[in-house]
Amino acid sequence: MKKLVCMVAMIATLAGCSGGKDDKQASQQVVDLPRVTLTTAVRETIDRTAEYTATVEAFKTNNISSNSGSRIKRILVDVGSHVRAGQSVVILDDVNIAQQQIALANLKRDLDRAKQLVAIGGGTQQAVDQLQAQYDASERAIRTMQENTVLTAPVSGIVTAKNYDAGDLPGAMPILTIEQQQPLKVVVSVNETEYPMIKVGMPVDVKFDTYGEEVFAGRVSIIHPTIDPNTRTFSVEVTIANSGERIRTGMFARVTFNYGSYDSMILPDRAIVKQVGSGVRYVFLYKPENDSVGTVEWREVTIGSRLKDRYEVTDGLTEGMQVVLTGQSRLADGVRAQIQK
Repeated sequence: MKKLVCMVAMIATLAGCSGGKDDKQASQQVVDLPRVTLTTAVRETIDRTAEYTATVEAFKTNNISSNSGSRIKRILVDVGSHVRAGQSVVILDDVNIAQQQIALANLKRDLDRAKQLVAIGGGTQQAVDQLQAQYDASERAIRTMQENTVLTAPVSGIVTAKNYDAGDLPGAMPILTIEQQQPLKVVVSVNETEYPMIKVGMPVDVKFDTYGEEVFAGRVSIIHPTIDPNTRTFSVEVTIANSGERIRTGMFARVTFNYGSYDSMILPDRAIVKQVGSGVRYVFLYKPENDSVGTVEWREVTIGSRLKDRYEVTDGLTEGMQVVLTGQSRLADGVRAQIQK
């Protein structure tokens, strides 16, 4: 009887030792599992937007030139000067006009003599007609030269270039360039898929690197009717109000078109992994076994717009799915993982 009691005690002791060892091994296995944090796929209403970059241009640009062949007598403005439409900006030398007027006066005398000869039967009407044509042409030429002696600004704006000084004989380049900067415009190359959504008059937001996140109001003014077959884009002109003249031609602009709102699945960008060597994006779905341990599943996803630190997911997920946020480096399809506390 005494031996039997001892044997039972030994069996119990061994059983207890074996159970403790198994528990310890199981605990160690859990400790060795990859640690992950989770996020949940959610559906949100987001704006359908598209951003493009462009360079600010003058609404209108006018080059002030002269075809009279006269030297520049005076330039009344300088680079940076504000001018109004009709304002005198350049005065040319009128020496050539004086010479032409002397020649016109001589031609008038010849014409009068020819007419007198015809009246007394000593000349021909053909000679009168030829002189009359010459006189009329010379008179028109002088009138044109007089109009070009004082050059005026055709638009209100700012003088942005001055290529000559007083005393110069103008060549191929314009004497002055005047840019209309109220308003200004940008010409944006937009993807052809957005052609049906762009409308004349629709508002757009414009930002400039010079002014950070400050938003300026713009409006679509012209939609070019053709698609570039090489780039699959079309041109859109956006007019920007320029009160206070804070915007300057040549500035770098970011133009955002807003095409309305729609519902879509959203995930933090850290949850989406790009497969090396390809354009495939994927996530790891988490399926819990208990409160702290679960199994992950590899899932390819399709992403849409980037929303700061989040992505729109257009395919591959449904609302409420648990997705691994961090810890993907040790994961593969079917691997068990534990939640990081």
